[in-house]
Amino acid sequence: MKTKLYFLFIFIGWNWTILGQNNTEFSFNEFLGYVKKYHPLVKQADLKLNEAQANLMLARGAFDPKIEVDYSEKQFQDKNYYSILNSSFKIPTWYGIELKAGFDNAEGIYMNPENTLPNSGITSLGISVPVGQGLFINQRMADIRKAKIAQNLNSAERNLQAIEVLYEASMSYANWKRSYDEVKLYETYLKNALIRYEGVSKLIAQGDKPAIDSVEAGIAVTTRKLNLEDAQLKFTKARLELSNYLWYENNLPLEVKEELQPEKTLAITIKETLQVNELSSFSLDNHPKIKALDAKIDLLTVEKQLKANALLPKMDLSYNYLSEPSTIDQYRMEDYKIGLNFSIPIFLRKERAGLKLAKLKIQDSQLSLQFERKSLENKLKSQQQEIISLQKQQAYNSQLVQDFNQLLTAEDRLFGMGESSLFLINSRENTLVSSQLNAIGLENRYFQAILGLYKTMAQPQ
Repeated sequence: MKTKLYFLFIFIGWNWTILGQNNTEFSFNEFLGYVKKYHPLVKQADLKLNEAQANLMLARGAFDPKIEVDYSEKQFQDKNYYSILNSSFKIPTWYGIELKAGFDNAEGIYMNPENTLPNSGITSLGISVPVGQGLFINQRMADIRKAKIAQNLNSAERNLQAIEVLYEASMSYANWKRSYDEVKLYETYLKNALIRYEGVSKLIAQGDKPAIDSVEAGIAVTTRKLNLEDAQLKFTKARLELSNYLWYENNLPLEVKEELQPEKTLAITIKETLQVNELSSFSLDNHPKIKALDAKIDLLTVEKQLKANALLPKMDLSYNYLSEPSTIDQYRMEDYKIGLNFSIPIFLRKERAGLKLAKLKIQDSQLSLQFERKSLENKLKSQQQEIISLQKQQAYNSQLVQDFNQLLTAEDRLFGMGESSLFLINSRENTLVSSQLNAIGLENRYFQAILGLYKTMAQPQ
């Protein structure tokens, strides 16, 4: 069930004076605050950070110490065939070295001679070292490195996803303001048309104007009503679209109340709100897309190191010192168990192909990085020029509005003196309305250009 934003303000105890002199104004900064804090898609983007932390914990789990117990016993016809216990405590370390402590015990009348042990069992303390594959990098080490890199990747992707939501929400706010300004413009000129119609009707009744002038004035009134109705429809749709981005705690959707108005000084405050004034200190190295591509290259580099390591032979050396529990403090060099495992493919075709593919992927990502960096650089320059051009266009159009307004005022004065016609007044007014609508449109394009720059910079705060 949707809750009116008006009641939300009362519920959280805000003082209406903080909204400005007009207590129905809903500022752009407040709107963005709601989107950043409560919008479900922004919250969903934050989950990527939690996902990266969970993956890092998962990778570190490969280095957790491990207790292993293997016990088997066989009893048949009142005979203890065998009872064998193998237990160990293993500690994996960073460079593939594994420390191991164990206790083994075995007894029975049908024991495999290999498993024959002293009655009190035997303890062991040993180490296993890979001297080929896995010494400088192995799957566990690679997983840890990838998980750490993935944190940077997920952070960059989170910013990209968040900036997309903030951009779309801000565009909705700009369109809401445009439709609001158009409604107010048509309301003003409808009032003017009604006043003019009443005045003409009185002049006709007095015999000072021909009756046909009432038709001319009535057409103007009807046209303004039609324009206003269409503008109000657009405003309603824009208001409801804006409501799509307003949420509150516990994923409670909000709806913008009809009485709320957009920020009047948005053209002045929008740059500061979006923090796009600091473009001179902006570095492409901090851009989420660049960071994401850098992270992907780092991930591929770790994969390449793992593939290169696969070219080495597998050679694992192990040494275990053996002793009975009662003589554990008496070291005997003669009591030990050693092992050597060695293997290597003859042609290494699989391993060489894997390394070559890893190198090609890195080259592909590096080319993408170079292209993306140049593309972003040119896009930023283009958007800055667009903003400058739109500011000039707004200044020129503002002068046109003033000039057309003077012409309309002069024509209205002539009409009052009987030296002009209603047709000329309506023509002057239509030209003025068109220039004012163009001013609203240029302002909206100006907002869109700034929002486009904000999206390109991709720095959600």
